[in-house]
Amino acid sequence: MMLFAEPRNWRKSSRSQNTTDCVEVGRVAFGAAVRDSKDRGAGYFTTTRDQWSAFIAAVKGDRFPG
Repeated sequence: MMLFAEPRNWRKSSRSQNTTDCVEVGRVAFGAAVRDSKDRGAGYFTTTRDQWSAFIAAVKGDRFPG
């Protein structure tokens, strides 16, 4: 059985500081954790480093219609 530590160092994107519709990202040993900033108690999901890197590259590459 593998146990994971709780995510730490939660932060919001600097681009979403003035809005309420955003997510927060926390660090986990193997990647990143993501949660809704309006409902932190609802939980979070985790990604591996490779998955998170691919997601960030897609966002920066404007691959999501907006």
